Amino acid sequence: MLRGARPEDVEAVAEIWRLGWRDGHFGFVPDKLAEARTDASFDARASDRLGETTVATVEGAVAGFVMVVDDEVEQVYVSALHRGTGVADALMREAEQQVRANGHRRAWLAVVAGNARARSFYERAGWRDEGRFDYAAAGPDGSILVPCHRYVKTLVP
Repeated sequence: MLRGARPEDVEAVAEIWRLGWRDGHFGFVPDKLAEARTDASFDARASDRLGETTVATVEGAVAGFVMVVDDEVEQVYVSALHRGTGVADALMREAEQQVRANGHRRAWLAVVAGNARARSFYERAGWRDEGRFDYAAAGPDGSILVPCHRYVKTLVP
């Protein structure tokens, strides 16, 4: 089941985000960003971004989430327990629908260059790699440039 995130979901979203981010990013991002992504930073960002978050639940528990901002699918994470179960597919369909609802015919997202699992998933879902670029990730003292690939998908009305 998909629904908008609620205040009681913040802890679960932060935990899924924290573990998923570490799994897909350690060793592939600048040290400065890895140091900035503390437990407290995930807790604060999950709380601050509640209004932009859609969660997927399985048997009442948060299994994953997506955050969409304008035409960007900014965050997509699924708990390790629910990977390969269709949760990510449902979240991506929802993200694409939200981008369309925001008035866009094309969605984009950034993937850390070394995150092969995520890149493979997006490609299977019909996203196309437009090449490398530096993504400006929020850090405690301003932006931190992160080598990424820009993936895009033209959305069918």
